Amino acid sequence: MSDVGQVSVNEGASGHVVIVGCGRVGSGLAGRLLALGHSVAVIDTNRSAFRRLAGLDAEQIEGIGYDRSTLRSAGVERAVALAAVTNGDNSNIVVARTGREAFGVPRVFARIYDMRRAAVYERLGIPTVASARLTIDMSMRQLRPDVEAVRWVDPGAGVCLVERPASRALIGTSLGDALL
Repeated sequence: MSDVGQVSVNEGASGHVVIVGCGRVGSGLAGRLLALGHSVAVIDTNRSAFRRLAGLDAEQIEGIGYDRSTLRSAGVERAVALAAVTNGDNSNIVVARTGREAFGVPRVFARIYDMRRAAVYERLGIPTVASARLTIDMSMRQLRPDVEAVRWVDPGAGVCLVERPASRALIGTSLGDALL
């Protein structure tokens, strides 16, 4: 089970998800969500991008992802989630904000390439993944495992997850026992 904000999506629960962008990320998300029992509509401006959905039962909508009529065609009004994963930061932010503010989609997400821009939108309550920041963090964990690396920061920057190696003596011990 995954909890973000006030909305919970259980692996066994089904709901409608709209994905804007049918590249590697969008088509990969569609496949995983369909496997979990969700209905999925994918929006892309390029009809040939839908070839990545071959064999998947995802609805395909050709159009501009931030256009309200295109979003309606994709079923945004009944969507439990919306992912904006095109290759454009501005488009992704407009899609996410439109989904949340105009249609009340409870879970929205935007992929952002510019790390500084991602931080601004996270403070505005739009969950993002900054591809460059994620790649840098993962690379640092591989190159310098001894250096503390932040794995995740909540949108309000109140909580962060830091990966630290554990002593062999702590393996199999509960946190309460380890703190004593």
